[in-house]
Amino acid sequence: MALCKRCRFDSMLGIALILLVLEILDATDPQDTFFYFAYGSNLLKERLQLENPSARIHCVAKLQDYKLAFGNHKGQVSRRWHGGVATIEPRPGAEVWGLVWRMNTPDLENLDRQEGVKQGIYSPMEVSVWATDHDLSCRTYIMNNCTHALPSPQYLKVMVMGAEQNKVPEVYQEKLKAVETNKYDGSLPVMKKIEKALKKSKKRKKHPSKVCTANCSRK
Repeated sequence: MALCKRCRFDSMLGIALILLVLEILDATDPQDTFFYFAYGSNLLKERLQLENPSARIHCVAKLQDYKLAFGNHKGQVSRRWHGGVATIEPRPGAEVWGLVWRMNTPDLENLDRQEGVKQGIYSPMEVSVWATDHDLSCRTYIMNNCTHALPSPQYLKVMVMGAEQNKVPEVYQEKLKAVETNKYDGSLPVMKKIEKALKKSKKRKKHPSKVCTANCSRK
């Protein structure tokens, strides 16, 4: 069964692309990446990758002896989300489920900027999270001078979508869905960006690649 010229070309191109990807992966130095534990809106891949394109899911993980909370830095309502945003607070016996992302070190500045580190809104911290059968040391963030406040429905929706997308335990998903919101129903620019990114992701899943459909005949 002989392949048509188009099929042979597509086959060779596919092999070349695979080899290129493998070469890039082999060249990646683990020392140039870091682990980031996300528990808020960054549970959703499309939200995190808006400003941190290198983020790749590593695993679902659990942070022990902390609880999830929502609030604002010094009571100043988030202009991005119009409500309280997620933080963690020490609480013996409590647990916070989230995701460990592997990110390129150059994205660290973007992540700090997103979390408002220079403005003193969040502080980075190293935590040890439990991932299936081992512990991982990760970077995460905790809010400074937090005044508790209800999250907007949009913010909570992004968290729930992220938890569902990455298969966080269902019991924890239900816990997130039960969180009370401030019922804000205005438009949020960040949600439009996320919705656009979600549409792109959905389109890529439906059409992962163009496959040659030419009928090859025996020659």
